[in-house]
Amino acid sequence: MSPYLEQPLLFIVSLVANALSSMAGGGAGLLQLPALIFLGLPFSIALATHKIATVALGVGATLKHSRSGYAEMRFALLMLAAGLPGVVLGANTILSIPEQAAQIALGVLTAALGFYSLFKKQLGQEHRPQHRDLHGFIVGALGLFCLGFFNGSLTSGTGMFVTLWLILWFGFDFKRATAHTMILVGLFWNATGAFTLALQAPVQWSWLPALLLGSVLGGYLGATIGIKYGNRLIKRAFEVITILVGAGLILKSL
Repeated sequence: MSPYLEQPLLFIVSLVANALSSMAGGGAGLLQLPALIFLGLPFSIALATHKIATVALGVGATLKHSRSGYAEMRFALLMLAAGLPGVVLGANTILSIPEQAAQIALGVLTAALGFYSLFKKQLGQEHRPQHRDLHGFIVGALGLFCLGFFNGSLTSGTGMFVTLWLILWFGFDFKRATAHTMILVGLFWNATGAFTLALQAPVQWSWLPALLLGSVLGGYLGATIGIKYGNRLIKRAFEVITILVGAGLILKSL
């Protein structure tokens, strides 16, 4: 491929993938990671490069969500304390576990999330706080630790698991859940996973400028659209992206 086409193509893929991801609360890897592999990167290099680029998604989304007032400090601290150890553990194991089995399992679970939301018409449409006692926070933290492990170890879609967990367990609506996912997962979890992976695998540094620019702009654009048009649009985006991510992971693994 001509170097003159390479950077614009990477930018467009990153912009579209991260705008959709920012709206839906995850799933940037649906387009971005397979695109990096298709363009010639081995899986380990593509994964490390993709993880670094997704940090910029968190930056772009944070610039918008931090002003929305939907993020709560106690949940931010909970997601950091419970999730980051899982991310480090997962990132240290991903390159040594069977990739095909992991991606098929993740694909099935991710698609199931989309169909579940599709048939639960009122899912995440109203903010109904629950499980805000000690027991609720302990169970919530255990769930976040497990999701942190998957975020560090698996390639795409795990942010959407966090979004759904916040809705089902803590009673968030889609706006609040997506805000927490994009800030805490998109920025802090992904940065931790990217740093851990970069210590183990090479990174395609020459591709990062276009990917980072597309991620920042896509993250900001997706967050802007989601905040403006509300829970119903975010729910639809969540359903479409989860089903497509799930199908893409399964097909890529077969």
